[in-house]
Amino acid sequence: MGSSIILKTLKLQTRFAYYSSFLIFLIVTLAGLLFYVTISDALQTQIGNRALYLAETTASRGDVIEAFHTDNPSKSLQTISDDIMDAAKATYVVIGDKNGIRYTHPLADRIGKSMVGDDNDKALINGESYISIADGSMGQSIRGKAPIVDTNGAILGVVSIGYLTSELDNLYFLYLDNIFYTIIIALTIGIIGSIILSRNIKKQIFNLEPNEIANLLTEKNTLIESVREAIITVNDKGEITTLNNAAANILNLPDAASIIGDNIKQHIPNTHLLNVLMNGEKQLDKLMIVNGDEIIVNRVPMKVKGKIVGAVASFRLQSEIEQMAIELSQVKQYTEALRAQTHEFNNILYTVSGLIQLNASDEALTIIHKEVQGHSSLTQFITNRVKDPFLNGLIIGFFNRARELKIQLIFDEDSYLDIFPENIEKGLIISIMGNLLTNAFEEVEKNKEQRPIVRLFIFDNGEEIIFEVEDSGNGIAQEKLDVLFSENISTKDRKHRGYGLRKVISSIQDLNGTLALGEGDLGGALFIVSISKRGIINND
Repeated sequence: MGSSIILKTLKLQTRFAYYSSFLIFLIVTLAGLLFYVTISDALQTQIGNRALYLAETTASRGDVIEAFHTDNPSKSLQTISDDIMDAAKATYVVIGDKNGIRYTHPLADRIGKSMVGDDNDKALINGESYISIADGSMGQSIRGKAPIVDTNGAILGVVSIGYLTSELDNLYFLYLDNIFYTIIIALTIGIIGSIILSRNIKKQIFNLEPNEIANLLTEKNTLIESVREAIITVNDKGEITTLNNAAANILNLPDAASIIGDNIKQHIPNTHLLNVLMNGEKQLDKLMIVNGDEIIVNRVPMKVKGKIVGAVASFRLQSEIEQMAIELSQVKQYTEALRAQTHEFNNILYTVSGLIQLNASDEALTIIHKEVQGHSSLTQFITNRVKDPFLNGLIIGFFNRARELKIQLIFDEDSYLDIFPENIEKGLIISIMGNLLTNAFEEVEKNKEQRPIVRLFIFDNGEEIIFEVEDSGNGIAQEKLDVLFSENISTKDRKHRGYGLRKVISSIQDLNGTLALGEGDLGGALFIVSISKRGIINND
């Protein structure tokens, strides 16, 4: 208790130096222990591999195999064992027969007795070479074992070469001095560094003491609560540092202070504030939907001496103008589809008009009946499969656009879509489908070597809505996959283009959906969009 009071009376720079030094001491000590454990494991592995190599080499020697066919194998094998033990600095080299009876041993009185450790079965029965750690007649050891096999494949015996673990402990202690000196040097450097760092930190906070910082924080909080806009600030790690009551109300949080310090993704999973932290670019007047309310959000990075240290997001509830903007987006897609339909009917009218002027009334009637029948069949098929009128109009319009561009648009006969739930923004769904079909049309037009085909599949399985758009274009090159959906990135080359796929990704994220991209059966790209019917649009 007393030491805590003393620390509080010290200046910030001094306290920081104390805390940093203690932390460095802990880190360096733990690092030294980890290094020691790592060295111990490495030595044990190295010794084990060495013992195994020597055992395998000894077991394959011709003179060892020949000795097993003599009247007194122990005599010649003991000489070989002693030579290997001296050369390899091994604790022991033991050669036993197929019953585990020793032919050789460093202690002569143990020759002719059973080998100790109960770890010979894999060598004598299975013919395997391996490393084991077991208690033998000389103590616990790391041993390499290898079977002795004659030219006919028969197992004659086993070679066991080992090193006592107690001898390895002596090797471990050789490294302790170096580890100790390393810890002392690192600790000294760390303490000096912490002192220098504490001085720099004091300069960065304008030489303010904690009580002065507290006063500034109080002033800041009062200012933030006095404005009517919702405000959220995060630090460079994405942790919430400020949240006023207006923001808490929009996010339906009971207490603004309760989430301070949390990562913003915990409460706003699809937030774009982290993008602002990464690229440092402002995002102004962005339309978002949070908890069913339309809002306008501005995101601005906070910079100190050119370095991004955080970001601020301010919200305000959107008025009827934003609702009109959403409806305008729907009408724009619908209008584009109707434009293609109008263009197609104009062509038919010109043809009919020409036939009438040529007194070819029968041919004109044939064209009219054929067009009416075809359009009625198409319309009936689509309306039976898709219940939403806006989406019906969009699909019919794209059929007419495809006919105009000489593209075969296939609407999968297994498609089915019920009325959209109220919690799913219809305008975003139409935007997703419209952009994907537009991109597909442009891709098949580029590929002159293949018949232009685009396939559309829509399915509602009760839990989620699935869209598939597949084309016979050139596909998407592998090197473009990683950056395809980055902001302003596109496979299109023309000016003022390339925002379609970015818009698709943005809309899917707003709907908490997923997008999969692959190669379709038609040879081009296959886009699969999945939107949960239970998911509510959730953005920051």
